[in-house]
Amino acid sequence: MNILVLCTGNSARSIILEAILNRDPRITAFSAGSKPAGKVHPQSLRLLDEMGFDTSAARSKSWDEFSLPDAPAMDAVITVCGSAAGETCPMWRGAPLRQHWGVEDPAAAPEADRDTAFRTAYVELNAKAKAFLACDIENNLDAALKFAAPA
Repeated sequence: MNILVLCTGNSARSIILEAILNRDPRITAFSAGSKPAGKVHPQSLRLLDEMGFDTSAARSKSWDEFSLPDAPAMDAVITVCGSAAGETCPMWRGAPLRQHWGVEDPAAAPEADRDTAFRTAYVELNAKAKAFLACDIENNLDAALKFAAPA
């Protein structure tokens, strides 16, 4: 199952959720942004490294990569920021279901609060992913996406 996680900058929340989802062998997760920052936020990398995730392939990229003819077909698209949720997205291969799992942007937190903000974003995204993955995603993807959506 291919899942694309979107956020405007693709430097924090979408990178974190991509890493979390990729731990499940049933899923190949990707992330992208409508206006990619061009680099992954260093605090995202530190947190994911600390949590035992491999971040060697993490990169900030445009969602345009996933609208190319040779891009993988997506089963679902999950937006994690309000801006990306409200934007008109490109057409992707497949007929992906779409769901919004909004989480506050940890990179926007004041410097003194940033560590806590990143940890909070991780906890929220991990809880949503855990709820989603506990569902019968193979047979009822739409319901599983919606089940994980509430805050």
